[in-house]
Amino acid sequence: MESMEQKYEKLGDILRSMDKVVVAFSGGVDSAFLLKAALEFLGPERVLAITADSETYPVREKEEAIVLARELGAVHEVIHTSELDIPGYAENPTNRCYFCKNSLFDHLIPIAEARGYEYVVFGAIADDLGEHRPGLQAAHEKGVRAPLLEAGIKKSEIRHMSRGFGLRTWDKPSFACLSSRIPYGEAITALKLSMIDQAEDFLIQLGFRQVRVRQHDNLARIEVPAADLAEMLAVADTVHAKLKEIGYAYVTMDLKGYRSGSLNEVLSPQQQAVHAESVK
Repeated sequence: MESMEQKYEKLGDILRSMDKVVVAFSGGVDSAFLLKAALEFLGPERVLAITADSETYPVREKEEAIVLARELGAVHEVIHTSELDIPGYAENPTNRCYFCKNSLFDHLIPIAEARGYEYVVFGAIADDLGEHRPGLQAAHEKGVRAPLLEAGIKKSEIRHMSRGFGLRTWDKPSFACLSSRIPYGEAITALKLSMIDQAEDFLIQLGFRQVRVRQHDNLARIEVPAADLAEMLAVADTVHAKLKEIGYAYVTMDLKGYRSGSLNEVLSPQQQAVHAESVK
């Protein structure tokens, strides 16, 4: 079994073989680690970090990405995209992430080609192979590389090495686009995304680091880690009042607590199998 050090050296070999890269940079745990590694192994002059700003990307995340890229010494640009303009996306099918990543890469690849960068890379990791990740199919079709996945690096290893490197994202809560808060088949709208963003931002301001507000029509289902359920109940009246003000008719708390991709729990085994086959 390869050690973390061996995997990191393997990552370096992969990146050096690419020569010049555009990094799809969200500012999350994985893309921050990938950007740091690319800068180390290739040098700042061979790396361009690009952040896509859209309706599904919270303002706080964009601001953090800008600051983090500056701290890392990366050349960084923010481009504007709109997932809601993608045909089929707003209908929220189970392969919604395919449309999103496909559009993102359609924006990044021309930039890379025009400026002489050999590859576009993004922060998919080894753990993603066992989950519902339609975006991997889009990457495969577009020739976009996932160096962390290729090196076999897992989330726990990224957090461990990020801490050792002094990256402040080492313990950053996992994040996914705001559309992931809306059940498959329910239309995605700018209003819903704005409501979710406002609700989660409010809860974060209250001190909850890992939080999701899943929106079911006019009902908000709040997920926080099981250890934080009592703390959430203690401020229930405040939370209820604020989310009603935002526009929710009902506010509930998921007693099972936070878990990544909880809306995927409704997918049938057949749907999961089809997805797994599509990203091989």
